[in-house]
Amino acid sequence: MKVREVMIPFGNYQTYCRIVGEPTDRAPLLLLHGGPGSTHNYFELLDDLAVRAGRQLIMYDQLGCGRSTIPDDHPEVYTAQIWVAELENLRDFLNLDRLYLLGQSWGGMLAIIYLCDYRPQGIQGVILSSTLSSAKLWASELHRLIGFMPEEEQAVILNAERSGNFTAPAYLRANEHFMELHAAARVTPQSPEPLRRPKQGGEQAYLRAWGPNEYNPLGNLRDYEYTDRLAEIQIPALVIDGTNDLCTPLVAKTMFDHLPNARWQLFQNARHMVFAEQTERYEQVVCAWLADQEK
Repeated sequence: MKVREVMIPFGNYQTYCRIVGEPTDRAPLLLLHGGPGSTHNYFELLDDLAVRAGRQLIMYDQLGCGRSTIPDDHPEVYTAQIWVAELENLRDFLNLDRLYLLGQSWGGMLAIIYLCDYRPQGIQGVILSSTLSSAKLWASELHRLIGFMPEEEQAVILNAERSGNFTAPAYLRANEHFMELHAAARVTPQSPEPLRRPKQGGEQAYLRAWGPNEYNPLGNLRDYEYTDRLAEIQIPALVIDGTNDLCTPLVAKTMFDHLPNARWQLFQNARHMVFAEQTERYEQVVCAWLADQEK
């Protein structure tokens, strides 16, 4: 399978882009990774989609992580507005007049912001994978999940939130346990190579834009509230999440209920990285949905 790598100029910076497969008459699928700052790496698990769906896959490292420029000496650039500008610049550079979007976690937030605030042309449909439309609901649901953890771990998390000290060893262990329960399994030597690959950067982008952890949105995205605007997204939408996901079924159903043209697929026993834990079925669901849009 052909893979092409491109460095795309973006003002004083550069965006690393990875294109899988040859161009076809079908609109490409552009993948928006999570974080902010998580890199495209895990999306390489979906390379087979280029063949199965008969279209190019395009993935990239957003500004601040991976092989793109990491301007940590200017963390003020880590905003939704800059990341949208980078997305638009990538579309212009690659002449992506028609495309589908797949946004996972923060990438889904980026897709929602782009669709609601910028009204882009040429987007054929959007896949919202383990993402959210409300920072408040997300924080509320994650604190509900924390309530199922051992009492001593709940206590150290609460103490960290009250003190603002998110560096204590006991807190770090509790947070790691929480993420193992709801985000992803630990990476081991048996994990796929894209998951084992060392991630470059991303820490400043995440802290500046989101916060110290998943359940305390204290960064510049803390006021992200788009639930009541989802009705503006008239294109077909597919909502995906897992039963054990950071994106709880309530978070997913809230999006589904407010989107006028949506389908919802809930994966049993899957966490935040649904596509990594149930790759085969995830690809089947995405391929079937894309095929339905093009009948």
